[in-house]
Amino acid sequence: MTGVSYGTVRVRSLYFFTKMKKRLSFLFAVFGATLLLMALQKPIFLARYAPAGTGIAAWLQVVWHGLSLDATVAGYVTALPLVATLVSLWVAVPACTWRRIFRGYFTVVSIVSALVFAVDIALYEHWGFRIDGTVLIYLADPKDAMANVDGWLAVRQLLFCALVAAAMIGVYFRVVGLFDGGRVRLRGVWSGVLLLLAGFDFLAIRGGTGASVANVSKVCFSTDMLLNHAAVNPLFSFLSTLGPEENFAEAYPFFDEPTRAARFERLRGNTGREEATLPVLRRRRPNIALVILESFGSTVMEAETEGQPVMPHMQRLKHEGVWFENFYANSFRTDRGEVAILSGFPAQTKVSIMKMPAKCAGLPSLARSLGREGYSSFFVYGGDLNFTNQSSYMYATGWQELIWQKELRFDAAPSKWGYDDAVMCDYFADEVIARSASSEVPFLGGLLTLSSHIPFDVPYAKFADEVLNAMAFSDECVGRMVERLKASPAWDDLLLILVADHGYPYPYGIAYNIPERHCIPMIWLGGAVDGARSVAEYGSQIDLCATLLAQLGVPHDEFDYSRNLLDTLDPPRRFAYYTFNEGFGAIDATGEAVWDAASGRTLGDADPELLDAGRTMLQTTYVDLDRR
Repeated sequence: MTGVSYGTVRVRSLYFFTKMKKRLSFLFAVFGATLLLMALQKPIFLARYAPAGTGIAAWLQVVWHGLSLDATVAGYVTALPLVATLVSLWVAVPACTWRRIFRGYFTVVSIVSALVFAVDIALYEHWGFRIDGTVLIYLADPKDAMANVDGWLAVRQLLFCALVAAAMIGVYFRVVGLFDGGRVRLRGVWSGVLLLLAGFDFLAIRGGTGASVANVSKVCFSTDMLLNHAAVNPLFSFLSTLGPEENFAEAYPFFDEPTRAARFERLRGNTGREEATLPVLRRRRPNIALVILESFGSTVMEAETEGQPVMPHMQRLKHEGVWFENFYANSFRTDRGEVAILSGFPAQTKVSIMKMPAKCAGLPSLARSLGREGYSSFFVYGGDLNFTNQSSYMYATGWQELIWQKELRFDAAPSKWGYDDAVMCDYFADEVIARSASSEVPFLGGLLTLSSHIPFDVPYAKFADEVLNAMAFSDECVGRMVERLKASPAWDDLLLILVADHGYPYPYGIAYNIPERHCIPMIWLGGAVDGARSVAEYGSQIDLCATLLAQLGVPHDEFDYSRNLLDTLDPPRRFAYYTFNEGFGAIDATGEAVWDAASGRTLGDADPELLDAGRTMLQTTYVDLDRR
């Protein structure tokens, strides 16, 4: 009898399958072991820093919410072994050689991870935030760095680092024992399987399939920032902030430091002088509903097409309350606009402080200032508040309750960005009405709309132009929400503020850097408003905080940049200030100045005084950013 028997073929097939099964088991074990090792760091951190009385439920929540970033780190750690496993199908290398390579790799991973964790757990007591690339600044001068290190602390943390590294190496070496580099059949098929696994690994690294990628905001879940910090993976926090350290203070050196400081003293909002505020409210402590309108530029608000206004409701509402007719966005992005509105901090040109948790944690905020006065606070968004670190910023600046897509359940399916404005405006109105009836303390409620954002996918067909159609849809949703609130008992004690997050480039082709591009509406409505009026003073989003707090008799001395637009007693010069990707603009009733850093020139005839004011604001913002 010639050939090979069926039994022999079957044995060989099982043999080759077993070889591949071991490879796959190895990869799954790498990911699982890394996920477990990262998760175990959470209880260790809590054991060091959680106050007495922190319940087991809080500990479990920290571990659960932290898994998203732990999975991202596990994805990164698994990436190289996955590539090596794929190579092992095609390149004949002895299994013992592969195991030596993997042991070396995991030894490095363990030592780096343990070192970062050991340094992080020591520094948190002094820094108040998880380790990031900032630590490298202090290592630039090792002598000075070591001079600030307590000898016993250094020994203790080195021993701790060695213990953690040894434990991780022990786990990883057991995982390496699963790898079998023997020859397999059907290499093309198994290569396809590994490429599929690589796709899932990429999703773990990215942080899922949603719009927001992996960032520290994904693990935030509590108003207790210690619990949010405990959920952060320190290795992710450190590695994600590596890169060339930008010297923000030197980004725009228009003036020497004494000159800059003196110029800013003439522009700052919290001058410490006495104010005489024009009263526009009839309630001292109203409930406040702050609606941030996605892309509601004034050029769109005033537009008409085919003889019909694009935003008829906004055009009507501006005559029913306090209308700020010369109001400007500080930036062209939502994350920077939100910080300007909610913290009175100017937008930056090429960076965003919202994406720097350690820096934005110290910002002043409406939520925190009003919280001291007894206000509760909640913020609603139909999309993902992890995007651009929004949830991290909001929890850090005093918002007590965040309500967003992950915990909302409606019959209507969400769009790419989340639940549309029809759903969310109704939901927000319900919340305002219910809380007004049941709450014993005043509240600050926030809503960020989203339907008037790319891809402009709305269940509406008023105009052929998809952008204007989406804007009209959002306008109708907001108008309907206002009418619902008007018809409710909540209206009598409500201050409803409508303000855009930024403008929109309409008419199409409008230059990105001119004032018209950044002009936005702000309207104060509600039963708490003492009649309709128009405010002609020039201002921008950063001025909302001081203007509102002054109306409520709440100090606004923390808000360096925010000016009270209703101050009637010899106020500092008021002007609107905004930034774009590489420059700034400033405008008031007498003129304007636009400066472009790419060319180093002003555009057109710039008002010299406004030009210097804009330069001072931009330089001061970055000096401030550097010091935080």
